[in-house]
Amino acid sequence: MPLEELLTGAFVYLAAAVVAAPLFARLGLGSVLGYLAAGIVLGPSVLGLTGEATDVMSFAEFGVTVMLFLVGLELQPEKLWELRKPIFGLGSLQVVLTAAAIGGAALLAGFSWLVALVAGLTLAMSSTAIVLQSLNERGLMKTAAGRSTFAVLLFQDVSVIPILALLPLLAMQAVPTEETTALASLPGWAQTVAVLGAVALIVLAGRFLMQPLFRWVAGTHIREIFVAFALLIVVGITLLMHLVGLSAALGTFLAGVVLADSDYRHELEMDLEPFKGLLLAVFFIAVGSGIDFTLLATMPGVLLGTVLGFMILKWVVLGLLAATFKMQRADASRFSFSLAQGGEFAFVLVAFALGLGLLAADEAGLLVAAVAISMALAPLLMLADDKLLQPRLAPQGAKRAPDTIDERDAEVIIAGHGRFGMTIVRLLQANGRRSVVLDHDAEQIEALRKFGYRVYYGDASRLDLLEAAGAKTAKVFVIAIDDRERALAIAETVLRHFPHLRVVARAWDRVHAYQLLNAGVHGVYREVFGTSVDVARDVLTALGQHPFEAQRAAALFKAHDERLVRASAAHQLDQTKLIDITRAGRAEIANVLAQDVGEKNRDPDRAWDAPERDEA
Repeated sequence: MPLEELLTGAFVYLAAAVVAAPLFARLGLGSVLGYLAAGIVLGPSVLGLTGEATDVMSFAEFGVTVMLFLVGLELQPEKLWELRKPIFGLGSLQVVLTAAAIGGAALLAGFSWLVALVAGLTLAMSSTAIVLQSLNERGLMKTAAGRSTFAVLLFQDVSVIPILALLPLLAMQAVPTEETTALASLPGWAQTVAVLGAVALIVLAGRFLMQPLFRWVAGTHIREIFVAFALLIVVGITLLMHLVGLSAALGTFLAGVVLADSDYRHELEMDLEPFKGLLLAVFFIAVGSGIDFTLLATMPGVLLGTVLGFMILKWVVLGLLAATFKMQRADASRFSFSLAQGGEFAFVLVAFALGLGLLAADEAGLLVAAVAISMALAPLLMLADDKLLQPRLAPQGAKRAPDTIDERDAEVIIAGHGRFGMTIVRLLQANGRRSVVLDHDAEQIEALRKFGYRVYYGDASRLDLLEAAGAKTAKVFVIAIDDRERALAIAETVLRHFPHLRVVARAWDRVHAYQLLNAGVHGVYREVFGTSVDVARDVLTALGQHPFEAQRAAALFKAHDERLVRASAAHQLDQTKLIDITRAGRAEIANVLAQDVGEKNRDPDRAWDAPERDEA
């Protein structure tokens, strides 16, 4: 490929990524859908600016390879053991049942059993790249649905290894075609041995060879050499997998799993993360540009029927599994819609099966187009589930009626018992102060009650619940929730109806602090400000400053910044005035600290020095 053509293609793809991702993210549609839409616009069916789709896809698949290597690095043995039930139970049932359902439908449609089996196994896969990216963007990876989805995706990724080993054996039933790999001339059993041997080589090298090599490279203390070695591992495995006709992504995934306990795991993740993100963007754009709209024009009924048919079958199987594993309705819906599409490994499996003669060219083209369209639909389906179904399928605990509260002796009422409110409750309890906590997380409330905490379910912005909690006789009201809008709403309600209460609140950031102060809140505490000041104080001590001087400097800085926030709150909407106040405040604190150093030199605080011993 000429240099000019290469640079032009790179410019087109990078420009599309820079424009599409922020636009779709701002619209709430997610960056993945933006990349896919950009690919459709740039593809041969619209503008025709993407060049040869196969060349681009071959390059872009390296992003999936890097991603699965990083996924493998996260799978430490204890995490695998923790997820053993969803991985080998839920995951295996999903692959087997989905493949059986789709394969059975293909048989009924008149395809041969070989084509039906290949189609079933291929379409049972889901898109690891799209699903993980979407779940991460929405912060859902740690939820029950996110963990179950990840477990199924993980089993799918692993299951591709035996599927790729099985296909050459199935090819003995088909007519051989043109050789596509260096081992294609070998009999089916020999190809299977070669595939398993390559996998064993990766595992053994990762277990016994990589650690000393990493130690040697790290010993050079040259950062770029470590990055180069990380890329060398991924590229080397890619070449090995290509040699035996196996998916490079699977090989690097195995290598990542083997290296999960390595001392250099975090360095590998940090060095490869930028490459993964950029290459995945190119991959999604390439998928969008690779959708064959000519096939849609010539046989729309067959193509759309294939897409809808396999996605509906897959969704039904996933829903049945979710019910079998007793997922809550909201989690079951998110789980089913997240995995209903085809996946990037389908392209690998189809190409492999085509090379082995298991699929004809038109059959392979139909599968590729169906998978690509389903991947383009995947973000839309997840968005529809998120916006339309999730609010209606909330867990029953979230819809239950507020608890009956009858508190009369509480001095403090706390709204929210998360990581912020918990510390407040514990310290008050340790000092014998009675408090009442209102929270909206039903599961957390039940757990806290077992430890003896007085926690009630309810909305702290409701006047009747506040009165029942003892707001008329309490002295202090603490807003400890992490929802900015709800915090303001609660503050306004409490200040309006219970003006005798001293209201203190957790602020998300400086702007949120301005809003709370302007609403009349007495004490505003930015959630990371105090910790940041403590860290800075300890850094000063580590640099050789006397502990008393560091403590005093931190206290002066903290008091000054608190005054600055209160002074700035009145000018929240006047950016020019805020800039002037900030500049003046920066100069003032520097002058205050400099003067304080001079005063300490003249009048040191003896309480921080060890007493002198009398000479005996």
